[in-house]
Amino acid sequence: MRLLPYGPRALLAEYTTLEEVIAAAAALRSAVIPGVTEIVPAARTVLVVHDGTDPARIAASLDAGSNALPPPIGTVRIPVRYDGPDLEEVAVATGLGVDEVVALHSGATYQVAFCGFLPGFAYLVGLPERLRLPRRPTPRPRVAAGSVAIADGFSGVYPSDSPGGWHLLGHTDVSLWNPECTPPGLLVPGSAVVFEIC
Repeated sequence: MRLLPYGPRALLAEYTTLEEVIAAAAALRSAVIPGVTEIVPAARTVLVVHDGTDPARIAASLDAGSNALPPPIGTVRIPVRYDGPDLEEVAVATGLGVDEVVALHSGATYQVAFCGFLPGFAYLVGLPERLRLPRRPTPRPRVAAGSVAIADGFSGVYPSDSPGGWHLLGHTDVSLWNPECTPPGLLVPGSAVVFEIC
């Protein structure tokens, strides 16, 4: 871990792997350090915003995590209609049948690693190895809100209409982002996600 000051009230911890990030963010959440006001994991970093807390205490918690995926902090169930425009293409690319793709995707339990790209967009780890495909060579100019997608080692749900280059497997009517709620995002780092066929 490499720890960097990030202004007078934040620290940025850099890691080599996403697994280290997930473990470190979970360890910091578990430590419940007074004065830590926000924990923001990303692909290789954890940003810790604080109100003047001793940086050494924060650093000790950030360094305490292991590389094992920590237990989830709660489970969100998302009903999905597997009718996406890329479903058959994914089946061909993976050498699976369409029903097998659906069974594999809906049979896994995912965990929110971090959020980004759009408000409410969560990067979910736990995608079965057989479904790991690179992003589409050409992104779509518009992906509909609620689209359930995969790319690289992640699954995710588009919270709003936006451009996107992931493979679209289906869609959900669940709202993922509501600025009037606390927190505004349905999926928060550390929570588990299960996709249910509907």
